[in-house]
Amino acid sequence: MAPRKKKKVTRKPAAATDDILGGTAPAKPFRPPARWRQHYKRLVAMKNYLLQRQGGLVESAREEQSAFSQHMADAGTDSFDRDLALSRASSEQDALYEIDEAIERMRERSYGICELTGKPIEPARLEAIPWTRFSLKAEAILEREGSLQRTRLAPRAVVQRGIPGEGEQDGDQE
Repeated sequence: MAPRKKKKVTRKPAAATDDILGGTAPAKPFRPPARWRQHYKRLVAMKNYLLQRQGGLVESAREEQSAFSQHMADAGTDSFDRDLALSRASSEQDALYEIDEAIERMRERSYGICELTGKPIEPARLEAIPWTRFSLKAEAILEREGSLQRTRLAPRAVVQRGIPGEGEQDGDQE
């Protein structure tokens, strides 16, 4: 029997984090089509506003209350306020999701197209609700069937103004 030849062992270099995660090269900045540029700016402004506001709500909910010197009614009020802040943060998280999805539809070039009918969404509707996924007709059908939950944002006056000025407080807007 003939002696075996030894195989030459070659080592592969260790995998880097970028190799495993698919690289972390900076993405090209997104430039929306000219016809959607105003909607994109409004969506980004609303997203930034909601993120800032949500951070404040979560911080206020995290504040620890001293329980030893409070009356039971005060403790109950504090608990209610904390639950309310967390509930509002959750609602705003839903709105952030819809805004992110609208921005993603712009990237995919499907923004302004009804997800139910495949037809263009009315320009006036997109102006009023830039994150909408459905035309007015399709949304009416979904609401009638009970298939649609509405995402709530800030009061209309706040949404129309955009991001509040530096002198305004969150409590002044309600």
